[in-house]
Amino acid sequence: MASTPERKVKEKVVTVLKQHGAYYFFPATYGLGRAGVPDIIACHLGYFVAIECKAGKGTTTALQVRELDRIRRAGGIALVINETNIDWVHETLTHIKERVDEIDRQIAKASTSP
Repeated sequence: MASTPERKVKEKVVTVLKQHGAYYFFPATYGLGRAGVPDIIACHLGYFVAIECKAGKGTTTALQVRELDRIRRAGGIALVINETNIDWVHETLTHIKERVDEIDRQIAKASTSP
């Protein structure tokens, strides 16, 4: 199978997800699900992350924008990633880790306070 530019972006995203230990999958709707669902669904330390991958000057469709917006309104993180901003995935996952670590520190401090 030929490796398309979008597939290369997906492969790079997966590499970053694996480096951070995130759970992820590629949703396959086979005509039974909703149109516009992001390419990759991930969970990192309890945070829901949806990633739409694009290559070159590819843009999101109206259906993809709708789904990404629904995810954001539900409290999830929704990213559109291409070759130029793949570092956003690493930055997002790092920020999640920092936030979880801070919450853990606050809980530990509260549990040891008189």
